[in-house]
Amino acid sequence: MAPNITEEDTAIISEKSSPWIPPSQPVNKESRHLQEPDSITQQIGDKMLSLYSSLKHYALRLYIIFWHEISMDPAVRPSPWSPPVKGPEVKLSWNDIITTRRRRIFFLAIHILSLVGLYYCVSGRAMVLTMLWAFGLGFVSSIGVTAGAHRLWSHHSYKAKWPMRLLLAIFQTIGIQYSVWNWVRDHRLHHKYTDTDADPHNSTRGFFFSHIGWSLILPHPEVTEKIKVIDTSDVEKDWVVVWQYRLYAPLAIILCYVIPTLVPWYFWGENMWVAHCVATQLRHVITLHGTFLINSVAHMWGNKPYDKNINPTENLFVSVASFGDGWHNYHHVFPWDYKNAELWNYKFNISTGFVDLCALIGWAYDLKTVPSDMIRKRVARTGDGTHAHNHEGGVWGWTDKDLPEEDKKMAKILNKVE
Repeated sequence: MAPNITEEDTAIISEKSSPWIPPSQPVNKESRHLQEPDSITQQIGDKMLSLYSSLKHYALRLYIIFWHEISMDPAVRPSPWSPPVKGPEVKLSWNDIITTRRRRIFFLAIHILSLVGLYYCVSGRAMVLTMLWAFGLGFVSSIGVTAGAHRLWSHHSYKAKWPMRLLLAIFQTIGIQYSVWNWVRDHRLHHKYTDTDADPHNSTRGFFFSHIGWSLILPHPEVTEKIKVIDTSDVEKDWVVVWQYRLYAPLAIILCYVIPTLVPWYFWGENMWVAHCVATQLRHVITLHGTFLINSVAHMWGNKPYDKNINPTENLFVSVASFGDGWHNYHHVFPWDYKNAELWNYKFNISTGFVDLCALIGWAYDLKTVPSDMIRKRVARTGDGTHAHNHEGGVWGWTDKDLPEEDKKMAKILNKVE
């Protein structure tokens, strides 16, 4: 028999009910309206606190990246913005601290001045001739890096007579990316130990590190150790490389800073400060990041038609920015190809066109490239299936002339009649 529950008992039960049972009493709309200002104030306060925390966080990260000594040692910090790892901290010498801080100040200064140069360009304060002059300097400095320090001296993908080598060394100096000898040594180390701790710009440590962070901190101990075994004796026999290395500091100042600034001022009356910010600083930073993109973006985003098991990729954007060095998956598979890509035309590969032009006048020779059969076999064996000419690798039957002869020899023929 069910108990007799009155309305008073029901009200008491509702008041004492568990939290998941909604109350039966109506909500006072007027009291809810009065509580809304407090809620909005609380939300604004929370957002302001969150914004303050974010600003504080990123300000601290910038301080660590550009100044604080502890971020200089990768044994202490895996990346410039990461917290200290467990274990003893490596004490840096005062010379290490001074050297790294000087490098950070330099990078900070050229980026600030490049922004000033960009403002002069977009505001119309820089003359068109000055901007064209800056573009021309950026063009030849990129050629000096890609066709010279990279394809010629680092990989020996072709040979060049002394006038071309001298011209490429001058072009490379305009870009200020260390001397040819330093460039070759670091790049060979990069290829030998790609994306490991011995790689100077190891992409597994993140985009920022592989792009520019590696130049703001001291190298990983593995880099310091492995770089000792990199052979550069071949480039040390080239008098052009030795000449540039010995005179690199004065040559870099004259070719990268003095001449680019004075030419617009003297020949067409450009303001010297505007000329310096546009033709020197802005041009330098843009070409610098064009090279940096190869180390970062071309190791993270893109297709891998030649070898899906490595990080380097094919990236059109990087190829445009670097004058043809963004076909990076191909390059790491076939680093001795002077074209740096499978392209037979010069679309997005201006450096190849420059080398071919020099070959026409006899300056470049012994141009090495990869046979199409070798490429096709490598694509079939390790590619990710995105190769643009995969359909050309097929055969339609036994009498197809594209059927490899070795396949015919290995084929088993039953009931053969002579």
